[in-house]
Amino acid sequence: MSCPREIREREEEMLICERGVLARNSAGRAVPESECAVRTCFQRDVDRITHCKSFRRLKHKTQVFLQPEGDHYRTRLTHTLEVARIARTISRALRLNEDLTEAIALGHDLGHTPFGHAGERALADIYPGGFRHYEQSLRVVDRLEKDGRGLNLCAETRLGILNHTTGEPRGSVEADVVRMSDRIAYINHDLDDAERAGIILPGDEPRIVRERIGTRNSERINAIVLDVIANSPDSLPRMSPDMAEAVDVFTDFMYERVYKNPVAKGEESKVGNILRSIWEYYVNRPDALPDDFRALAEADGLERAVTDYVSGMTDKYVMDVYSELFIPKSWAVR
Repeated sequence: MSCPREIREREEEMLICERGVLARNSAGRAVPESECAVRTCFQRDVDRITHCKSFRRLKHKTQVFLQPEGDHYRTRLTHTLEVARIARTISRALRLNEDLTEAIALGHDLGHTPFGHAGERALADIYPGGFRHYEQSLRVVDRLEKDGRGLNLCAETRLGILNHTTGEPRGSVEADVVRMSDRIAYINHDLDDAERAGIILPGDEPRIVRERIGTRNSERINAIVLDVIANSPDSLPRMSPDMAEAVDVFTDFMYERVYKNPVAKGEESKVGNILRSIWEYYVNRPDALPDDFRALAEADGLERAVTDYVSGMTDKYVMDVYSELFIPKSWAVR
């Protein structure tokens, strides 16, 4: 009698088009494992990412706005979940592998720093080897999780996580869907947050965006997703020329008015000094590192281990560590 995994693998042969990746055709894991009786290999990847510590920390990492006052601003975790939902919708419509798509989407930002891209730029300047969050995301799942054993994900999931920003090296069509969904998600939800913060007023966006994409967050996402589905009959995700033009204008508008906004980004100049101070402290005092990172320093080098430690911190933990290390404590004479 067939187990649930084998039944699902046979169903994939009927549901997934020739451009999609069948679970049974996966290139496998770096460390071979016996198959699960219930879940396909990509379903197991989804579960491993969802249950790892790095994924949980995303809820306390900045998406765009540093330490915003209010409960409704996106975090790196809510961004990840929005990307995953958009990507699964497109993937299903294009008859691709939804489980692989979801695994890539859930893992794509695991290596992001505290304080969003400001933290990434700071670590890129601090660490001699340079720092790119997509490379760090792969390092998280390969090397850092599970006390240095890593998550042992499938090759297709790993490659999709690595190339979600640049598209290089070329991966699966499912990875292409995640890369497009990442952009669809962030320009829309960042506009929504910018309006909530009063940085942009409803209607400030360019006319081409309002007319071709929409005026509300859900309307805009729906319009772009439907356009991608309608213009990808061969299951290779693409937008119509009119939509692609509008999305490019939308993206440029977001960079000009939000991502480089002096009010929204006014506090980011402080991020570099904070992260550099913490980074240099641990480089000069490796004995102060947690035990697992001291072991990592012996294997991979001290600067690499300190970069791993600092990049994995949440926004709040960075401030707690900085306060503990550098801010004098108050005291009273008795």
